[in-house]
Amino acid sequence: MNSNKEILKEKEYTILNLGPTHPATHGIFQNVMKMDGELIVEAEPTIGYIHRAFEKLAERRPYNQITPITDRLNYCSSPINNMGWHMTVEKLAGIEIPKRVQYLRVIIMELARIADHIICNSVIGVDSGAMTGFLYVFQWREFIYEIYEELCGARLTTNIGRIGGLERDFTPLAWEKIHKLLKEFPEGLKEFENLLVRNRIFMDRTINCGPITAERALQYGFTGPNLRAAGVDYDVRVMNPYSGYEDFTFDIPLGTNGDTYDRFMVREQEMWQSLSIIRQAVEKLEKMEDKTTFHADVPNFFLPEKEDVYNTMEGLIYHFKIVMGETEMPKGEVYHAVEGGNGELGFYLVSDGGRTPYRLHFRRPCFIYYQAYPEMVKGAFLSDAILTMSSMNVIAGELDA
Repeated sequence: MNSNKEILKEKEYTILNLGPTHPATHGIFQNVMKMDGELIVEAEPTIGYIHRAFEKLAERRPYNQITPITDRLNYCSSPINNMGWHMTVEKLAGIEIPKRVQYLRVIIMELARIADHIICNSVIGVDSGAMTGFLYVFQWREFIYEIYEELCGARLTTNIGRIGGLERDFTPLAWEKIHKLLKEFPEGLKEFENLLVRNRIFMDRTINCGPITAERALQYGFTGPNLRAAGVDYDVRVMNPYSGYEDFTFDIPLGTNGDTYDRFMVREQEMWQSLSIIRQAVEKLEKMEDKTTFHADVPNFFLPEKEDVYNTMEGLIYHFKIVMGETEMPKGEVYHAVEGGNGELGFYLVSDGGRTPYRLHFRRPCFIYYQAYPEMVKGAFLSDAILTMSSMNVIAGELDA
């Protein structure tokens, strides 16, 4: 039996529930933290609060009806999820996409990346006590939503595009808004950086906050900005190009320490690279002779014009087959990945030739890198744990699926 003196020497710890509904978690997930005063001794994450069985739902839906499910993964950059799914189906079906359509997709995906990084970096500022940057830079995210709305009629969960291309071509107003963003956003982004990048308080709060080494990041399976912040130059757009990314010139920003400041800076630099890619895509499109194509010639997957549906037998048949999900797919299995806002977003698709997938698995980057969170915050202050979570950009919809 312990003596009274030994009992008095034993530390008393506090168990703290961070989440599942705490506003600082920016999502519905929980961390049970063992605290020694303000210091974190242990952290145990609990996930699954908004698990919606997406993969099982996909096994009961025709291929074109799965697109809205992908919206709800990382809802901060829905179009990238949509395009990734469409490209997976196109890979299975052997559909060749015209260059013009590929470049239009690139513009949409890079707009989505900018919108995703705006929310992540501005929230890092808020969680370090700097609200001004968040309130200022959000106007540009709102403006990107206006572009989405012009392209597809939706803002957050976009359901943008179709298997084989886009539902409609870019309108003159969409092009006008894209050109306005390219002209005005760089100045706004510079002002946002002036508020935070060399701010002494911000640097003290973020440097050496939640670091992870390149070796540990790779062991956990990190991808995206969180991996590049640790110094590993892996980007799906370069390693396995898709949608014509091999035709563009851009840099891969890297960090060194893998801490919150590096994650912030990598995303900040990626926004500049995305602007450059969009400019290049616009220039390439302007030089093309083809000014009208917005989808491949795939009547089995692409809804015909209403005029054809009403006046031709073939149009009516194709419309009926697509809407009712009667388009058969080839048998086989494919894996396709895109560079999402948070890293490698992959789709593993198994087809038995039926109208729905036999099996579909989403590789969600959030689900993989969130497992490193307890290690990254161990021994840190509670306030640092909040900042670390924000800089990892853990999106609950992508985490749980």
